[in-house]
Amino acid sequence: MKFIILFGPQAVGKMTVGQALADKTGLKLFHNHMTIDLVGPFFNYGTLEGKRLVQHFRQELFEAVAKSDLPGMIFTFIWAFDMQEDWDYVKKVTDLFESHGADIYYIELEAEMEERLVRNTTENRLTHKPSKRDIAWSEAELKQTATMYRLNSRPGELDVEHYLRIDNTNLSPEETAAQIQQAFDL
Repeated sequence: MKFIILFGPQAVGKMTVGQALADKTGLKLFHNHMTIDLVGPFFNYGTLEGKRLVQHFRQELFEAVAKSDLPGMIFTFIWAFDMQEDWDYVKKVTDLFESHGADIYYIELEAEMEERLVRNTTENRLTHKPSKRDIAWSEAELKQTATMYRLNSRPGELDVEHYLRIDNTNLSPEETAAQIQQAFDL
């Protein structure tokens, strides 16, 4: 089994690259908004109950997939590198998959802010992420979190076996997925 954690800031292209990679590899895509937008009509993700439910649903799915005979999973995540709780969360999830024999792949995406603002309004994003349909709010959140958190790693910060960082500012999702597939022979 392969567990791919695909991370980077908002609107960098995690979901669309994940979709293209899933098409190329047959791995299942679990983008982070699948749970955020499931819980959202009841509890905002910013609330304690919203976060608890999102984490609960994710954990249940991770455990089921890790124990299954599926070939693997692609999970998208916004990793705040300046928050210990995000490091702890990634370790908890990857430890779960490793304990069931999975190989772990860390794929980091980065893109220029101007391109991310354009991607924030794409039809695919708005179709699959209902909470992002308020463009003014979504754009403000994207800009605000860019100043509040460090959403890309520093060179050498991730000391893991299977790691790839891609600046996909000028790449299509398919080109980015092809680089990932080739780098790790997926």
